[in-house]
Amino acid sequence: MQYAFPLITILIWAINTAVTKASSGVIFPAEIGFYRWALAGLLFTPFMLGPVWANRAAIRPLLGKIFILAVLGTALYQSLAYFAAGLTTATNMGIIQSMVPMMALGLSIACLGTRLTSGALVGAMISFAGVVVVVSAGHPGELIEHGVNRGDAMVLVAAASYAVYSTLLKKWQLCLPPLQLLYVQILLAIIVLLPPFILSEKTGLNANNIPMVLYAAIPTSMLAPWLWMKAIMRLGPSRTTLFFNLMPIATALIAAATLGEQLALYHLFGGALTLCGVILAERWTTPLRSRAD
Repeated sequence: MQYAFPLITILIWAINTAVTKASSGVIFPAEIGFYRWALAGLLFTPFMLGPVWANRAAIRPLLGKIFILAVLGTALYQSLAYFAAGLTTATNMGIIQSMVPMMALGLSIACLGTRLTSGALVGAMISFAGVVVVVSAGHPGELIEHGVNRGDAMVLVAAASYAVYSTLLKKWQLCLPPLQLLYVQILLAIIVLLPPFILSEKTGLNANNIPMVLYAAIPTSMLAPWLWMKAIMRLGPSRTTLFFNLMPIATALIAAATLGEQLALYHLFGGALTLCGVILAERWTTPLRSRAD
């Protein structure tokens, strides 16, 4: 039963990547980004407003840090994915997003004093090679001539944003109940996303896009974070993070089944390299020896 928490979370996130891709052309990115968090905030309010208000003395001094977390992990991360959806495939998005644990590990080594391991060094090089294969469609040499696809570049920035979010969350260790922290982040993200929403063109809510907004708001924004928190409580952070490696596989299968995306050889090869690199970094934890050692 304890493994159901991370597995269901990964499934929700993988489906959301396909939903994000499907939303392209059906609703403007700034619209779905705002509607998603506005609805999640509205649905959370009856349960969370009271506890948050009662805990306001502890929350108020942390608002600056929570605002930064809201921008990086709530507003920017998913908004970039919505803008990228019209320029790349869900399969590419899933593979690139699987780099988040590797990026977070690199930031932890650089900023938090986490010791560099053999697995982190070798795994980073292997994962980077895998992402290069994917974003170049199997022709790395063409990156020099044409550069990275704009959609893939947006997903890379989104992944980096979430990695910074994860690192800051670990560094700051905010002493708040997880759901209260999530709720305040959502409220602040709504404020951040309001100006782009006002300035954006509008499709409006209709029968084609309402199911997408509902999925993004309820399973993805409300249920998945709670399940992930439960997984961390039951399994611990290290074991839970391993399940993130299933994301590119689940996303590719769902995209093929629901969006008709074709799995190319470079997806399989690049995805396998990325996955191997991340697993290597997580499992091969022998510290690198310095010259002084």
